[in-house]
Amino acid sequence: MTSKLKIRPLEQHEMKVPMDMAGEEGWNPGLEDGAAFFAADSKGFFCGEIDGKLINVISAVKYEDSFGFIGLYICKPEFRQQGFGHVIWDHAMGYLGNRLIGLDAVLEQTASYAEHGFRSVYRNIRNAGISQWDTPMDPRIAPLGHGIFPSVVDYDRRFFPAGRTQFLRQWCAPMLETRRGFAFVDDGEFRGYGVLRKCLEGYKIGPLFADTPEIADILFQALAGQVKGDPIILDTPEPNAAALLLAEQYELSPEFETFRMYRGLAPELPLDQMFGITTFELG
Repeated sequence: MTSKLKIRPLEQHEMKVPMDMAGEEGWNPGLEDGAAFFAADSKGFFCGEIDGKLINVISAVKYEDSFGFIGLYICKPEFRQQGFGHVIWDHAMGYLGNRLIGLDAVLEQTASYAEHGFRSVYRNIRNAGISQWDTPMDPRIAPLGHGIFPSVVDYDRRFFPAGRTQFLRQWCAPMLETRRGFAFVDDGEFRGYGVLRKCLEGYKIGPLFADTPEIADILFQALAGQVKGDPIILDTPEPNAAALLLAEQYELSPEFETFRMYRGLAPELPLDQMFGITTFELG
């Protein structure tokens, strides 16, 4: 029966489909995430169809020639446990080829991914709470905009296994009403940045990258202060003890976890300066 599954790339106007499916799974995507995801790799989103009916999706985003990331791996409930997931998975992995590949997995799925050569490297902890802060803006905080974007790209490259300029251009877009982004600039030196985005429920902060815990704290306050009284979410890498303390300090409670897994040699990233990952779906 799996031979009846037809796999094809998703078009840009169809990106609402995987985002809606993610929402139905309780993943709480950002309202404008689809456009940024598609900008990362316009050929890296796939759907499976039977007789023209879409039943599952997956993303396999290429970042340059060296890295790829699997996400949005979802099948409609009535079509699960029938082998369709394996078919679209194999297609996605074939698309990424021999690159280093990353993904975020729930605990129940880590063994399955291990069978495909993936190894758990660390946990990401989702912390959630209500924004209660409306502190004065630190003078070293600057809004993300076109003029500062080259510095964002240069700084971000330290925290990701490959360049992702087109993704960041959309992710940090200052014209989107659903997003706010700030950089920390001290004496002309770019030392951290973060993005807040509106989701189906509340707001997520990610990424939150900073040279020091103190800078991360200042950026967090600036971002969370934009939506005082609303739910906020911060996904922290567990190896960064200061990030976990930051979440605890602002009364964000752990509510979910994923395991960052890689097929291939795990990249050496400065986890001690990563206070919030960008997104579980694209890394």
